[in-house]
Amino acid sequence: MKKNHITAIAFLLLAAILATLAAVEFIGKREKDKLFPAEGLTRVGKLSDYLHNLKGSNGDTDIYFFDSGVPGGTVLLLGGTHPNEPSGYLSAVLLLENIKVTTGRMIVIPQACHSGYTCTDPMEGLPADFTLDTRSGKRKFSFGSRVGNPLDQWPDPEVYLHYPSGQKLSGFETRNLNRSYPGRADGTFSERVGYAIVELIKREKVDLAFDLHEAAPEIPIIKAIIVHEKAKELGAMAVLNLEFENLKYALEISPKTFRGLSHREWGDSTSVLPVLMETSNPIQGRLRGRTNEEMIIYGVDKNYKTALESGKLRIEYDPDGEPLKIRVARHIEGFRAVVAAYNEMNPEKELLFENIPGFTEISESGLKNYLY
Repeated sequence: MKKNHITAIAFLLLAAILATLAAVEFIGKREKDKLFPAEGLTRVGKLSDYLHNLKGSNGDTDIYFFDSGVPGGTVLLLGGTHPNEPSGYLSAVLLLENIKVTTGRMIVIPQACHSGYTCTDPMEGLPADFTLDTRSGKRKFSFGSRVGNPLDQWPDPEVYLHYPSGQKLSGFETRNLNRSYPGRADGTFSERVGYAIVELIKREKVDLAFDLHEAAPEIPIIKAIIVHEKAKELGAMAVLNLEFENLKYALEISPKTFRGLSHREWGDSTSVLPVLMETSNPIQGRLRGRTNEEMIIYGVDKNYKTALESGKLRIEYDPDGEPLKIRVARHIEGFRAVVAAYNEMNPEKELLFENIPGFTEISESGLKNYLY
């Protein structure tokens, strides 16, 4: 009997140790990444400024304003709509830490779905963060879940009914910010975050808005610029100019029958010209092998290389990998091209910036020189 007691106590102690280690890791996900805005920062706001019931919640993300003081247009850029898509987040951070606005205003939300940065997707074995070399040394960046934390919105329904269209989606999508638009002030947690972003677009009179994403190599829309139909001329001009730089971007028009997405609902609900961009990221794919921070940073995966060489799957994958620096470079160059096209079409509402590196600069020198 005494031996059984000792065994039971040993198992209880082991369980307590494992639970403590897990708790420390979970609590660590609540720590915010420290960002270093460029000198031209005008002010830092909160998403709750546009919907008060988000105040103090994990949806109350930071908003960074850069106002040149020179009349012009206003551009909004979102990173981190899906926190498991790091090139969108890092592109927003790179702009935040380098940009100088000389005409008009720029608004940056690096972690649009802040809730998703407080967890990772269960059963996927994903890293909690990744480390990059920067000007100040080693620096960690959060890696999160595609959707919001279930602690902020639970339980998921069997079927998610999009508001106001009534479109039916998997219940899991109820926590997906990019299925929540235009949202509602008294809706679910995700709907309230989506509503606040739409309110920001309206109140700040945003003219041009970007939503930066990534997708698995087998998804047809990767390496694409997706626009609302009212921005198709803008998108076409940008894609053509990128072609002249030997950069291939597909132009896609937002489908009218797929509701809840930024490029559809922002365009329908406001006067803004919405643009969504995608890069190829193997860590999100179903074919991927070992999942770790090296895959986030270097984008190398043997399984995708084998699939590409087999010729049996339609995938967009570079056999040498899809490194983070190239994915960020594509987003930044796409942003530059769309803004240039916008300026050509709207000279009375120009958006002029300095200190934004181009594709060649980022792809050749890496991210180190552009992150503090």
